[in-house]
Amino acid sequence: MFFFSFPAESTVNRSSSPSIFYESFDDDFEGRWIVSEKEDYKGVWKHAKSDGHEDHGLLVSEKARKYAIVKELDEAVSLKDGTAVLQFETRLQNGLECGGAYLKYLRPQDATWKSKEFDNESPYSIMFGPDKCGSTNKVHFIVKHKNPKSGEYIEHHLKYPPSVPSDKLSHVYTAILKPDNEVRILIDGEEKKKANFLSSEDFEPPFIPAKIPDPNAVKPDDWDEDAPMEIEDEEAVKPEGWLDDEPEEIDDPEASKPEDWDDEEDGEWEAPKIDNPKCEIAPGCGEWKKPLKRNPAYKGKWHAPLIDNPNYKGIWKPQQIPNPDYFELDHPDIEPVAAIGIEIWTMQDGILFDNILITSDEKTAESYRETTWKPKFEVEKEKQKAEDAAAGFDVLSGFQKKVFDLLYKIADISFLNAYKPKLLDLIEKGEKQPNLTIGILVSIVIVFLTIIFKIIFGGKKPVKITRQTNNSTVAETSNDQGSSREKEQENEEEDTNAPPRKRSTRREN
Repeated sequence: MFFFSFPAESTVNRSSSPSIFYESFDDDFEGRWIVSEKEDYKGVWKHAKSDGHEDHGLLVSEKARKYAIVKELDEAVSLKDGTAVLQFETRLQNGLECGGAYLKYLRPQDATWKSKEFDNESPYSIMFGPDKCGSTNKVHFIVKHKNPKSGEYIEHHLKYPPSVPSDKLSHVYTAILKPDNEVRILIDGEEKKKANFLSSEDFEPPFIPAKIPDPNAVKPDDWDEDAPMEIEDEEAVKPEGWLDDEPEEIDDPEASKPEDWDDEEDGEWEAPKIDNPKCEIAPGCGEWKKPLKRNPAYKGKWHAPLIDNPNYKGIWKPQQIPNPDYFELDHPDIEPVAAIGIEIWTMQDGILFDNILITSDEKTAESYRETTWKPKFEVEKEKQKAEDAAAGFDVLSGFQKKVFDLLYKIADISFLNAYKPKLLDLIEKGEKQPNLTIGILVSIVIVFLTIIFKIIFGGKKPVKITRQTNNSTVAETSNDQGSSREKEQENEEEDTNAPPRKRSTRREN
């Protein structure tokens, strides 16, 4: 069941809305939001208008500062049952090179805690929102979950989160938590990430600890690790008419040595090979061997079965208490939200927070996006287009926007995660060049495709097949199969620097 606070300052018409917590910042935040008095937090918060709008928000007003501010709720919001939607807007009016723009949804604090003491150590249930610095470029979604065995709180990070939009427009971030353990991350109402709380593929570390091999397990006596996966089929019989003495290929009887062939310079001439016509009408040619079948005794290498890990600890941190036992989990026990805080360090000013919402209804969140965020975004987008047109690159800028949007989506693909920092750096450098040409954009796309092909094909050369030149020629695999492209390039360089060699035998393939 949900419990919500209803701040008297909110101007939302609640008669047509489900129970929600909402902060529009239409009125000054002083007296309602408490600024941290901790020494580290020198940044000054201001109640200011969004550039180009009459709409107010909570503004980060100074560069290179730490900021902390918190709003305690009248009643804690339970996130255990039903759907929970967390949503807020940010506008990076001066961009974001290094800093955060995320919210912390604080769990109930101990009795001695005071709002003016809010800092980075204040316990939270969920941390959600943009963060960007260096190779980091992500929309965080972190759940601080209490381990049911040890009682310890562990941070579980969403894997492969979406990237932060790179422009200076208003954007709305939405996290939807469903009772079936599904979580969805939306940016501007568009789904960017879907995950499952209980999937080890979606959170690091996983909510359910991994298992370990049973230390007491013993390999069975009848387990033969050396048994091959396949054995000869002893029941197989050589087909009638099989031509054991016929090669699969023969010299082309119609081929003749070229007139300009020089035996001393080119070596002994050999006729090109063709398929043996006798093999086309026979069941087969060459030495017959029994086909292979699956070995019923094959078991492969023996491994101990997995059991509950009594020493599981998760990500190591100083002074953590070990997890004594493995546990099962049907649904994460996320702590209720007792306060909403913003605790960030940033090198940029001009970050504006607005329209913070908690609701149990997705339609309500969508309605707020349509009425509070979208009108501003459309105005900002049109203004940006006008500025681009005045700068003389309006046609290209529209094309750029589409291309860069596509490139950012490609960079968010999970199997490109290892390359993501380099890819994002490349995209951002391209965006900073207002006169970027189509040719450079194509070059960036080629880089993406090169990486994708490298991942898919691994940079491997195809296997080379050579044949013996004697009368009983049999196909054999070259010793150089699978050599890398780098090795091939080295060989080419060696060939270039080496003295002239005798010409190889010329054969038609």
